[in-house]
Amino acid sequence: MYLHRKLETRDLEAICTFPQSEEELLFMSPRFVYPLTSDQIIGLAKDRFEPTVIIDKQTEKVVAYANIYKDEDGFWLGNVVVSPEYRGQGASQYLIQVMMDKAKNLLKLEQLKLVCHNTNSRGLAFYSKLGFKPYDLKSVFIGQTKLISILMSKELH
Repeated sequence: MYLHRKLETRDLEAICTFPQSEEELLFMSPRFVYPLTSDQIIGLAKDRFEPTVIIDKQTEKVVAYANIYKDEDGFWLGNVVVSPEYRGQGASQYLIQVMMDKAKNLLKLEQLKLVCHNTNSRGLAFYSKLGFKPYDLKSVFIGQTKLISILMSKELH
């Protein structure tokens, strides 16, 4: 049902429509400002590994996007977002599996980490189902709002 490929400029317009609110955009990245623009994606993607889109085989529409980034604590899954019309239809599971495969096979990583905010209960349940385990909490302020960032990791055997 789905294919994947590297992010292309022609994909940006579609990806910008995926976050449906400021909160959803926050889940994608606290660096982004609502509404999402192509320039924001390009600005962040230049420092990322494996920027990847998921395509619906039948319609050839871009339905999801993610990438991987590195900091002093390791490699992280970043900018995960799925089109509203494809949520709950296996696109997110396919996306995360593709990203884990790329992390393991292309980047030769043994572990992949991610951040999920406490208000994203759907995301927390989803990542847990895929084998990501919480290992730490961090308090963050986004404007005047305090969130708890739940740091999760998965061993890539």
